[in-house]
Amino acid sequence: RLSIAARKVLDGSYLGASIAVNGCCLTLVDRGNDSGGDWWATDLSVETLQRTSLTSLQPGDRVNLERPMALGERLGGHLVLGHVDCLGEVVAPVPDLVVRLPEAQMRYLVEKGSIAVDGVSLTVAGLTDAGCEIAYIPHTLANTTAGDYQPGTRVNLEVDLLARYLERMLESTGEEAGS
Repeated sequence: RLSIAARKVLDGSYLGASIAVNGCCLTLVDRGNDSGGDWWATDLSVETLQRTSLTSLQPGDRVNLERPMALGERLGGHLVLGHVDCLGEVVAPVPDLVVRLPEAQMRYLVEKGSIAVDGVSLTVAGLTDAGCEIAYIPHTLANTTAGDYQPGTRVNLEVDLLARYLERMLESTGEEAGS
């Protein structure tokens, strides 16, 4: 079980609601208020622990939190589900972040395409041999945990949903992407 101190993300949230923590969609199973303020709790499955960086969290660590988007709202980034595809490793810190990711996930990246890093929808500024470069603006740095990243930091990555579906559709028809 993971407990998180939070206030704003709990507005309109209820037991069973989804809240993303560092890009990992989790279920609110308990909430309360004590001398430390408002908090909520979630249970972590073995799958979640094996696929995400949540195991490295320590008490007091800052995390990115996001409520689910409601249908009919504006979409200010790319479609992010909170389903972590892989772990990446920070090679160079912000403002020009370089992240290394598994080779199998590289096929989903394109320059000026989208990637979510710890749940934050971002634009791929460039590709490297083993990952990507992401340029951060001051607003994003001030409102996320990206400023805490150091070389070696593990981050949760979610690649572009449309690229994954397109690949799967092409596989089922026997075609190859790019033909």
